[in-house]
Amino acid sequence: MNMVPTAKILLLGSGELGREFVISTKRLGCRIIACDSYAGAPAMQMADGAEVFSMLDGSALGAVIEKHKPDFIVPELEAIRTEVLKEYEGRGFNVVPSARATQMTMNRDRIREVAARDIGLPTSRYLYAETRESFGAAVANVGLPCVVKPVMSSSGKGQSTVRKAEEVDAAWDYAITGMRGDRTRVIVEAFVAFDYEITLLTIRTRDGVLFCDPIGHRQERGDYRESWQPHAMSAAALTSAQDMARKVVDNLGGYGLFGVEFFVVGDSVIFSELSPRPHDTGMVTLISQNLTEFDLHARAILGLPIPSIAQLGPSASAVILAARNAETFRVTGLNDALRPSVPGIRVDVRIFGKPSTRPCRRMGVALALDPNGDTDTARAAARAAAERINISYWTAERQPVPPAG
Repeated sequence: MNMVPTAKILLLGSGELGREFVISTKRLGCRIIACDSYAGAPAMQMADGAEVFSMLDGSALGAVIEKHKPDFIVPELEAIRTEVLKEYEGRGFNVVPSARATQMTMNRDRIREVAARDIGLPTSRYLYAETRESFGAAVANVGLPCVVKPVMSSSGKGQSTVRKAEEVDAAWDYAITGMRGDRTRVIVEAFVAFDYEITLLTIRTRDGVLFCDPIGHRQERGDYRESWQPHAMSAAALTSAQDMARKVVDNLGGYGLFGVEFFVVGDSVIFSELSPRPHDTGMVTLISQNLTEFDLHARAILGLPIPSIAQLGPSASAVILAARNAETFRVTGLNDALRPSVPGIRVDVRIFGKPSTRPCRRMGVALALDPNGDTDTARAAARAAAERINISYWTAERQPVPPAG
């Protein structure tokens, strides 16, 4: 590259969210070094350079920072030695949104304490557990039903809802299996009988805090399956959610986009979780807005103006999932998926380029925009497009394996 980049960015984590972030920043002239624990990760395919190492290896992380001396260090996943980021921030490196924010949000217990104790936001009742015995006591104290999550995980891994006493042991085992990092700790939350849950994409810029329209989403085992924007909510609930989101991102500091999740019951809003980066449910913005969540994150980081965030119409996303473990596979069905089932609806697809599959791994997302309809018609169109994508597998002799089910 002969051009001097507008900024050099070290991206820590190179999944599908990182891939779209790389695309947005490359359009603005940035140079990106994408990092992950395996070669060929989605963001690496779009980046200027790549580094393969475990970000839980503090020495390796420090060595990569020293090697590239980036203008910005941008985390895209949870399992990072955040104390190393704090050290390098103290040495003058710019950690996005801030080293403190990464430390607080990479662990559910720490961000929960910030929200509930430091700021005083309403949350569900919760307790922590570090052993099977203390876990059983926490479940008994919180009561059934309850939600169990590792304090560090991603994409819903290890999360379950316990409704009966005989499910308690299995919930502990599942949480331990799904946790990331090296902290054996889970959070036990009282189940909230919410009307709906939303993600409020919140952008902290040098000129103030901005918001996207609320995003509704549906999850299975804690992992998102579809999302839609805008999600209708009362003016009182929206004002409350925006006020809470502003308080928490101002507390964390720094600049960038935050995915703030809330449960909503009538006009009452309950804080759930926060990610200091683009959110998986926000992939709907790839079709729903003039600026995607990745564009907004890039502009906020770089200090570029965001004159307006325009909602283009009722939109939805639906994930495309793999069915089994495989190193060799083929994605087909794009021709049918990109033909909308209803005239006037715009449909698009993103295939993430992951080098292998495993059961329920997100391999892509289908998107739909219905400017003349509503989010229900957009959701139906996105689901229909996702269902038309097929992932075909091969045996060692490269004979096609029939789809599961």
